[in-house]
Amino acid sequence: EARQLAAEHYGEEVTLERDPDVLDTWFSSALWPFSTLGWPDETEELKRYYPTSVLITGFDIIFFWVARMMMMGLHFMHEVPFRDVYIHALVRDEHGAKMSKSKGNVIDPLELIDKYGADAMRFTLAAMAAMGRDIRLAESRVAGYRNFGTKLWNAARFLQMNEAARDATFDPMAARGRLNRWIVSEATRATEAVTGALDAYRFNDAAAAVYHFTWDVFCDWYLELIKPVLKDGDAAAIAETRATAAWALDVILKLLHPFMPFITEELWQQTGGDGFLMLQSWPDAPEALIDADATAEIEWVIGFIREVRSTRAEMNVPAGATIPAVLAGADAESRRRLKEWATEIKRLARLSDIELADEPPAKAAQIVHGEAIIALPLEGVIDIGAEAARLEKEMAALQKEIASLTGRLANENFVSKAKPEVVEQTRKRLAENTAKLGKLKEAHARIAAMA
Repeated sequence: EARQLAAEHYGEEVTLERDPDVLDTWFSSALWPFSTLGWPDETEELKRYYPTSVLITGFDIIFFWVARMMMMGLHFMHEVPFRDVYIHALVRDEHGAKMSKSKGNVIDPLELIDKYGADAMRFTLAAMAAMGRDIRLAESRVAGYRNFGTKLWNAARFLQMNEAARDATFDPMAARGRLNRWIVSEATRATEAVTGALDAYRFNDAAAAVYHFTWDVFCDWYLELIKPVLKDGDAAAIAETRATAAWALDVILKLLHPFMPFITEELWQQTGGDGFLMLQSWPDAPEALIDADATAEIEWVIGFIREVRSTRAEMNVPAGATIPAVLAGADAESRRRLKEWATEIKRLARLSDIELADEPPAKAAQIVHGEAIIALPLEGVIDIGAEAARLEKEMAALQKEIASLTGRLANENFVSKAKPEVVEQTRKRLAENTAKLGKLKEAHARIAAMA
């Protein structure tokens, strides 16, 4: 074919010779780990950087590229070019379908970055990069992690407003307040979890660990619980809490920096960080910083508030209503904890009063909390009969939908012929509705016990 094309071009038969300097694409790519460092010369770069440690690539070129790099490295350098290969996931649309222009489901990452920021985009991909699973990218997830960045920004502003500045002399081991010893313990556990996940290339687990500590622990609970200390505490307690909060924020910024480098660097600079955050040492996680007693106590307090909030929502108690509570059957330690933390519990759970009793009162919603029972007398607060009827109506509707979804998934024709993303979406709806039905049944059981 080449000869024919050449003859047509030149108007006569010509001799064609292969260019001796052309290599197969993958052959030259196989030389990449060392040819880029100056090989075949013995350069300083080659001595320093070969072999490297990790190769990141896609599964579709394992044979074409990865295997050939291994062979060439062994042949020319007498050593493999890397020891670890991280196979990254394929990014699909939110329904699991491969992106294509013809389907119109292509998501342009540059557009998402313009809309939500590079940090949100980076964190989304890391949080969804579970080993062996493709990434189902939805714009809503990127928007959610943009909100996570906003949450962190507002937390840093709160600390600045309350003069919680970095203290170079602060020693987390010396913290005396229970709340401060608890957040030091949680920061240590988070550091251990993030570090271990990163070492194992489980980037989604690392992202989940730093997200949980930042949002669920530090922002939602620690900052809320220290507000009374910062407002009305004595000078020593205020100083320690400020220093501890600033220390914990530094831990967050360092752990989060690989995922969200821009906002963390900006906050580091705004809070008076020394040099660039990217050049700081990674946090340590010594076991000695974990205080089991402080952890148990604060978790008891948080559990109390969380259970009351959940029950209020399930029982349709008006959000603005303050209601009484009774702690029945509590042991000496739980009574001590309640005495110390009653003000914070009442404020955050919207309780008017908390009484101690040996037995829970009649016609009260009951919640098991450790060895004790939290009772919420709701007679007069909600219409028990109407609430029971509402729950029964919701349960009936859910049961009907669950039966429909279950039947659909039991149909072999549906499972085999429907689009995979439709089948997966049906499974997801079934799981969500089943979980919701379980919650409604718990609420109905509490209502029935009050009748």
